[in-house]
Amino acid sequence: MRKIDRDANRFKQIVRGKIKSDLRKYITHGEMIGKSGGEFVSIPLPQIELPEFRYGSKNRGGVGQGPGDVGTPIGRSGEGEPGQGAGEAPGQHILEVELTMDDLAQILGEELALPRIEPKGRANIVEEKDKYTGIRQTGPESLRHFKRTYKKALKRQIASNSYDPRDPLVIPIREDKLYRSWNPISLPQFNAVVLYLMDVSGSMTDDQKEIVRTEAFWIDTWLKSQYDGVTTRYIIHDAVAREVDEHTFYHTRESGGTRISSAYALANKIIEESHSPLDWNIYILHFSDGDNWGEDNRHCIGLLRDQLLPRCNLFCYGQVESPYGSGEFYRELEEAFDEAPNLALSEIRNKEGIYDSIKEFLGRGR
Repeated sequence: MRKIDRDANRFKQIVRGKIKSDLRKYITHGEMIGKSGGEFVSIPLPQIELPEFRYGSKNRGGVGQGPGDVGTPIGRSGEGEPGQGAGEAPGQHILEVELTMDDLAQILGEELALPRIEPKGRANIVEEKDKYTGIRQTGPESLRHFKRTYKKALKRQIASNSYDPRDPLVIPIREDKLYRSWNPISLPQFNAVVLYLMDVSGSMTDDQKEIVRTEAFWIDTWLKSQYDGVTTRYIIHDAVAREVDEHTFYHTRESGGTRISSAYALANKIIEESHSPLDWNIYILHFSDGDNWGEDNRHCIGLLRDQLLPRCNLFCYGQVESPYGSGEFYRELEEAFDEAPNLALSEIRNKEGIYDSIKEFLGRGR
């Protein structure tokens, strides 16, 4: 390995260690969400600079030169009041490094000790790929196996007593040439669908939606590292639920009452029509402040028990604390589903709670 490669690998390890040590800060403050794009994400890291001497301009005088009395402040002639005009002192330097989303997911898994997910159901897509598994005597020159061809030609020349060790020239003929061969193999491509559900009634503030957005980014990052394909769908609800795009999901605010069962019924309909549990690994994440019309809680529990939980790999409910006061839906689910293996509950009091909430949701390896 070249020295430059060793240095590059060492730098990558330093960056990974720095990100892991500050991962809670990055998750909490959402510093990477706005910088993500495509397959890479930019991460701001403090840059360390070694101290160095800075020399002043020439012909500016030296020690003890120029007018002035003892105690007179030293400064440049014509200098304005402190804090006015352009400054010359260096500010804090930030180094931005790029990581692939797979690297970011690996760091997340290592730091939170997340288990690998075991997909359920059968593969949604079976993809055929060519794998080089053998040798044949015919083929294109681009697939010629040079080592085997050389050995066969050498054996032939030795057997025919035409090989001269003093002039070790080995010339393959047509019969010596061997080529790599391939066979098609079927590889299952496990897919997943993630349904995000969110209460957009008047009690859900922009700060609460930012918490949801931050947590959804990290959950998506982990799930995409576990599956070959991830489809994301969004549902918002107050008293009525509807499917929307991502931008609408995070920027809509309604007024009026709340019926959580409307979102659960719509999610169940989407699964029935488009995402059979036989072909898809299904994840549902619902975020709300916990306020729900009292008579609707029983309906929600029935939909979960009879329809959604039997079809899902994992159902997550995150109750984001509201400045107007949070409801009791979390407690209702906690009492109704004490031992459900694929139901994860989390109370998210503020941005500091995102880190622990992600671990509560994804720590089950489902």
